[in-house]
Amino acid sequence: MAELRLKSQRFREERENDWRRLESLMDKVERRGARSLTDEEILAVPVLYRATLSGLSVARATSLDRGLIDYLETLSSRAYFFVYGARSTLPERLGSFLARDWPNAVRSLWRETLASVLLMALGAVVAAFLIHSNPEWYYSFIPAELASGRDYTASTESLRATLYDAPKGGGLSVFATFLFTHNAQVAILAFALGFAFCLPTAVLVVQNGAMLGAMLTLFISRGLGFELGGWLAIHGVTELFAIVLAGAAGFRIGWAVAFPGDRSRLDAAAEAGRTAATAMAGVVIMLLFAGLLEGFGRQLITNDFARYGIAAATALVWGLYFYGPRRKEAPLGES
Repeated sequence: MAELRLKSQRFREERENDWRRLESLMDKVERRGARSLTDEEILAVPVLYRATLSGLSVARATSLDRGLIDYLETLSSRAYFFVYGARSTLPERLGSFLARDWPNAVRSLWRETLASVLLMALGAVVAAFLIHSNPEWYYSFIPAELASGRDYTASTESLRATLYDAPKGGGLSVFATFLFTHNAQVAILAFALGFAFCLPTAVLVVQNGAMLGAMLTLFISRGLGFELGGWLAIHGVTELFAIVLAGAAGFRIGWAVAFPGDRSRLDAAAEAGRTAATAMAGVVIMLLFAGLLEGFGRQLITNDFARYGIAAATALVWGLYFYGPRRKEAPLGES
């Protein structure tokens, strides 16, 4: 026992200075934050942390006294969270996401975004062409139970009333609620199914465009295209753009899986998924914002030009936010 105590004492004396220094640095961080450390102290922490882990490993292997082992375990845990833990608070991370991470992810998806826009437009054009040639095609894109009278059997006045009158027994608000729910589901599925070589994502985007094209075709045939456009645009600019971005995120993953290059498919998908997931997290915010516009703006604002004005403003805001010029970040060490 005397020999064991002597070994423990010598072991502590040889390394105690490093432990004490690491402990004092952790005390300083916990009291005043990481910014209170100098550059030299920040560089010293990982070195001292590894030395402490080495000491803990030796202490456990040689069965040194329990008090020393507990002390080293506690100190190692404190240093671990400094070395590997998050350096920023939740508000700081949220600010970084909104200011840099999300817009940068969307900008990097510009090719996939363009492809998503073209596919949605293709769906709308195909639906319009088919319905124009035979109105029966309308029910292939808008189910009869959903149309609820908003079809080619409805009068022009009844269709106009759904755009401006207060909802009665659901009215067009039922359709609007369905559109939001449907579009949210499409956005999530378009992203989640992208790994299947982009095919399900493409189908969903085209299908969503076809549904939009079908409704526009009906109202345009009655001379109400401008009016329906304002009703849709007040929230649709944000909502449809969210679907386009979700589709772009799905395409990024699917393309990486289909053409991984020199990497394995798993590694390629994981790398693409980081960017796609960041963009998709922002899509959720866009859908929530679109829901607010749909729930309040569409019913409270009935003037066509006001509706288009709000739609243009949201389009400008999203365009500048994602694609407008941005200040370059200063290199580390510069202010």
